[in-house]
Amino acid sequence: MKFVVVIFLLLTAGVVKVNAQYDKDVFFMRGRQALADGRYALAIENFNVLTQLDTTDYWNYFFRGIAKYNLGDLRGAKRDFDRSVRLNPVFTSGYHYRGITESRFGNYDEALTDLQKAIELRPGYVGLYFSRGVTYFLSQQFEKAVGDFDLYIRKEPKDPSAYLNRGASYLFLGDTLKAVNDYNKAIKLDRFDPEGYVRRGRLYASRKDYANAVADMDRAIELDTTNTFAYFNRAIMYYEQEKYQEAMDDLNEVLEDEPGNALTLYNRGLINAQLGAYEDALDDMDRVLNINPENVLAYFNRASIFIELGQYRNALEDYDKAIELYPDFAKAYMNRSYVKGLLGDRKSAKKDYDTAQQKVREYRAKNITDAGSFADTTKKYSTLLTLDADFAKKDFNDELLQNRDIDVRLRPLYRFVLTGVKDNTSYALAQGYENPLISRLKATLPVGADVRNENVSLDPKALAQAETAAWSGSSATDLFVRAMYESNQKQFNSALNYYGKAIDAAEEVEGIEELYSAFYYINRGVLRAEMIEFISSIESNVQVLSMDDTGNTRARVKDQVNRQYDYTDAIEDMKKAAEIVPDLPYVYFNLGNLYCLSAEHINSIDNYTKAISIYPHMGDAYFNRGLVLIYLKDKEKGCIDLSRAGELGVQDAYGVIKKYCEDKND
Repeated sequence: MKFVVVIFLLLTAGVVKVNAQYDKDVFFMRGRQALADGRYALAIENFNVLTQLDTTDYWNYFFRGIAKYNLGDLRGAKRDFDRSVRLNPVFTSGYHYRGITESRFGNYDEALTDLQKAIELRPGYVGLYFSRGVTYFLSQQFEKAVGDFDLYIRKEPKDPSAYLNRGASYLFLGDTLKAVNDYNKAIKLDRFDPEGYVRRGRLYASRKDYANAVADMDRAIELDTTNTFAYFNRAIMYYEQEKYQEAMDDLNEVLEDEPGNALTLYNRGLINAQLGAYEDALDDMDRVLNINPENVLAYFNRASIFIELGQYRNALEDYDKAIELYPDFAKAYMNRSYVKGLLGDRKSAKKDYDTAQQKVREYRAKNITDAGSFADTTKKYSTLLTLDADFAKKDFNDELLQNRDIDVRLRPLYRFVLTGVKDNTSYALAQGYENPLISRLKATLPVGADVRNENVSLDPKALAQAETAAWSGSSATDLFVRAMYESNQKQFNSALNYYGKAIDAAEEVEGIEELYSAFYYINRGVLRAEMIEFISSIESNVQVLSMDDTGNTRARVKDQVNRQYDYTDAIEDMKKAAEIVPDLPYVYFNLGNLYCLSAEHINSIDNYTKAISIYPHMGDAYFNRGLVLIYLKDKEKGCIDLSRAGELGVQDAYGVIKKYCEDKND
């Protein structure tokens, strides 16, 4: 149906309005259905088409914003909500959801302004008070939060989530009696929701009522055996009762589902150390520090484990790192003084001891009441850490641990590949890249080929046709087909040889055939890069963009090698292609990748930018530029690029956004 409509749009201007209206209804219905089904990327595709057909319909931007929000693309969602209220200044839902999004960013004043505007426009919509109550809670205005939840509960007295939220507000106001009453009410309204039991169990635990606390966690786990947060909390409760094996079992249960949960690894490491399983404890702390090289408590406690093992040099190294991260960590100075004494460095040990005493004096003089201060030598830093925020974030509110256990691959290089289909013309409302020279070459080739950044699997018939065509002549284009065929068969050296022959043959003629050599250079450059990646994969050193900046910091994990490979030849081929045909976005995209792999990140960004300037709808270029920007700590710009990439159809973008673009307080 879509193809028919597009053809009519191209051929009959007189019926554009009727067909466009019909298309809008179809795409709108598909988009709404995709939203309802939770297929958010598909919803975005449909609303993308609608925003192209009609730039004045605020509903299209609103629903696309909802889809982006659910995929974790808060920046993209906010832009769409901005557009919706700009088009319709009295659009209540636009202000409502923009307020929710601002709240996720931690922009509470802006969020409250939007929610107030929505309430003024539609004071009878009770859901607005619930959202504002949550925003008041997040901004630590707990009394106002209670007030809004009161208003909501008057209209919706059977919503258990309202009681859970009001209970949490009472808890922060210090009124545990009202908090437990609200949790009881929530459980009474929905006895099959584990959340109420988890909340009430944590409250019981804060009162040291571990019998009831564990009973509530047992019930939560009975209702949802995959609830890792319940297992985690029960582990803490068992630990407090010195039931270490039970605690370990629950932490292991969490790690079975979430092997990269740094908080759980950290706590298991502490228990292993207390049980004398020092090697296991070291393994856990190593994994924590590979996830987040800036976790000061992991360095501090790992140093203690090294002392138990008599590995004083490693312990000293870890105390050095802990002090580097937090220069006011008095207890680290004290412990480092002890280690230096064991190593015979009396003078430096005395200096550290004096520094520790000075930090303690400063701490007491300022009358600091923060029990978590690193200058506080009375605090035990070897106790298990709990988490008050959403457990799925796997991080501390104070940034001590973060889940950064991710390597993100760049979108691959572009080159001509055999497709097995001679004519693969398609029609779409989205703007695709068109280049007359590429089209001319594709028409000239005896087999189907296209510019892709992914391999195409050929069926046996297509493969046989490609093989026949590959050996049918000796012109530059014939040699090019032969090289693509050999590359498809993983005969890299043979393919490299034929690309070289195709380039030589093309440069001996004049006219348009000579320009085709740009594509031969592109393919040869990509092949050279792929050969390097193949070699690196054999050496277990595949080149990836590692978001934790490969933060392995001590001898125990320094056996991981990070060789720098030479992409000079591949880069030179791309530059040759750019000289011959300077307006190909694929060349600059490929250069961006190659410079990134060569650790020349500024050149990488410049080339992605050039690719985008030639082809503004190149989602892969936005995606890769976004990754490099985040790697260089320019998170805001990087996340904007990833949002744009997702909007342009790069679905991988939303997984990265979820990991790196949600703020600490989201």
